[in-house]
Amino acid sequence: MLYLTFDDGPHPGWTPKVLKILRKHHAQATFFVLGAEAAKRPDLVEQTRAAGHHVGNHTWDHPMLTRLPAAKMRQEITSGVPSKCFRPPFRDTNPAVEAAAKAVQQRQVLWDVDTFDWKKPGAAQIEHRILAGAYPGAIVLMHDGGGNRLQTVTALDRAMTKLAAKGYKFRALPC
Repeated sequence: MLYLTFDDGPHPGWTPKVLKILRKHHAQATFFVLGAEAAKRPDLVEQTRAAGHHVGNHTWDHPMLTRLPAAKMRQEITSGVPSKCFRPPFRDTNPAVEAAAKAVQQRQVLWDVDTFDWKKPGAAQIEHRILAGAYPGAIVLMHDGGGNRLQTVTALDRAMTKLAAKGYKFRALPC
């Protein structure tokens, strides 16, 4: 089992492309969406859920939570999409952030494999990071929002083909 996760969407161009690849591979994934983006594209959030994927909270607009006053930090978390899971932007967390998420019944979810796809290192490098980091139960971080994700989409399809051949199944986190 491998858990593929996508941050910073939904994006009208890239999210549908990711959903198409996941459908091709009979896979489920988890999308940690920004509240501001979800509010602009509720149809994409619904389409994601309808396809069997789970949606997690990634705050309203992606701040460094530990640098915010406590009230603003809580507001960022509570104004994100309703979910059982919460992912702090930039992996910027501390006990106060985790407690604020827990107070609204959201468990904090980080990741085991960072593809660094946001740096746009090339599809081959993203694919390599997915394959090299994969192990049973690993949570893989990618992005479907926040910019051009052509490299991510290309790497995702290639990596899923190779991982499926090794017996991996792709499931959504319990969000």
